[in-house]
Amino acid sequence: MRQGVGDELPPPSPDRYQPTSTFGKEGYYDGFGADAEKGGFPSQERKMSRIDRPYKSTVGGLGNELTADDDTDPSISVGKQMELEAGNTIKYRTCSWQKTAALLFSEYICLAIMSFPYSYSVLGLIPGLILTVVVAGLVLYTSLVVWEFCLRHPEVKDVCDIGQMLFWNQKWAWWATAVMFLLNNTFIQGFHCLVGSKYMNTMAGADHHICTIGFSVIMAIVSFFCSLPRTFSTLAKLATLSAFTTFVSVLLATIFAGIEDHPRGVAGMRWPTQGPVTYLLVPASGTTFVAGMNAFMNISYTFIGQITIPSFIAEMKEPKDFPKALWAVTIAEIIVFSLVGSIIYVYTGTAYNTAPAFGSLGNETYLKVSFSFMIPTLIFLGVLYASVSARFVFFRLFAGTRHLGNNTVKGWLGWSAILATTWVFAFIIAEVIPFFSDLLSLMSSLFDSFFGFIFWGVAYIRMRRADYGPGWWKVNGVRSMMMAALNVACIFIGMLFLTAGTYASVESIKQGYASAAFGGPFSCVSNGV
Repeated sequence: MRQGVGDELPPPSPDRYQPTSTFGKEGYYDGFGADAEKGGFPSQERKMSRIDRPYKSTVGGLGNELTADDDTDPSISVGKQMELEAGNTIKYRTCSWQKTAALLFSEYICLAIMSFPYSYSVLGLIPGLILTVVVAGLVLYTSLVVWEFCLRHPEVKDVCDIGQMLFWNQKWAWWATAVMFLLNNTFIQGFHCLVGSKYMNTMAGADHHICTIGFSVIMAIVSFFCSLPRTFSTLAKLATLSAFTTFVSVLLATIFAGIEDHPRGVAGMRWPTQGPVTYLLVPASGTTFVAGMNAFMNISYTFIGQITIPSFIAEMKEPKDFPKALWAVTIAEIIVFSLVGSIIYVYTGTAYNTAPAFGSLGNETYLKVSFSFMIPTLIFLGVLYASVSARFVFFRLFAGTRHLGNNTVKGWLGWSAILATTWVFAFIIAEVIPFFSDLLSLMSSLFDSFFGFIFWGVAYIRMRRADYGPGWWKVNGVRSMMMAALNVACIFIGMLFLTAGTYASVESIKQGYASAAFGGPFSCVSNGV
């Protein structure tokens, strides 16, 4: 918030970091225009840089409003990065906020929407809708914190750089963040191999002779080729198609759920064996902690996507415009998730509900038509995370070389090899682990706790302390104290995910084994809905 006339801010803390760092310079991110063959990891130490004054008004309403690169080392400012890559064939700082919005829409408006009816069936309609809005608000806030951090530090290229900077430039923090980052992304790719095979089995019906493994291979190969574009600006075109067709898919499923005669339900609980359709406004008596926690986590995982935001902002021409994209997608999320989840749940009921909710549709034609519009997002969302991972590795292997910003054989071979490796691992993960969905929940509990909340609570505290010193939490009176409390709460919410979420996921895996609900690895058995 802009300060009023006569308002005086405390002077910056004398121990704040000054823009004297070599982070992002020689041998690391200066490869936008260099021709020297350097490559590999830099030998020099990466030092902490400018946790300092923001360029725009801060999330908490503290600080001056700066609108240009006048408070940053010009060698790594956004303008300097664009200048350095001006002569390159492949330019990275090319994304408009509209293209970034398309990337965000494709990330959030996805198949996971069709699991909201299941979450509402466990939590009850009223608590489910309240949690949807609350989680959306928290993710919006923490995403704005990510944005502010990236404005202060335009040299960061991904969340791993931020991880190291947040934890006092400790190298272990970079490596720990990198491991979580790559595992998280690869497991999401594997999930899309699995769901792709589920879709193809559903469309093929019972009378086909193609092994489920074969469908997974097809999905991985198609996704690999769709991953080849090197910049997010190019991928934004596919992202737009993905978001649009997903919206059509869930809209059709919602309409079909309302007009069909009756739902279907899962095997062994088909219509009308469980009686008439009923829905709950509050959780049913006897709902277990594990079931409720998994339903809550399912809602939360759909919203949590801050892991990609630093990568997106790193390719924007005007990073200050990012909130336009963020607000657009958040408003759309709340409307679409709430309406689709509640309407489908009300019409399919608690007893006949499936996840994804396409399986709840009693009319097979309705099921196949609505599910088919989901094809682009089944491919693209895995592609998006593959591209984020490949970008992370590629920028470090080819930093400071001409291969980074030009169409060279070595550059394209390297890019393709990195992508191929991620998709091979994704396919193996999808086939080897018989409880993949539960394992994905486990990984999300472990990783999203950091990438969704803990990192950004810490980031806010670090930024404010850099601005105002140890007394940052009281510099603006009650408002500062409220913001301090909110960010400490974000850290504790992350800890809740890490502890209770992990416990619920492990218990769900144990229950699955006890009930023999899991299949075997590399199985040819159909997994269609």
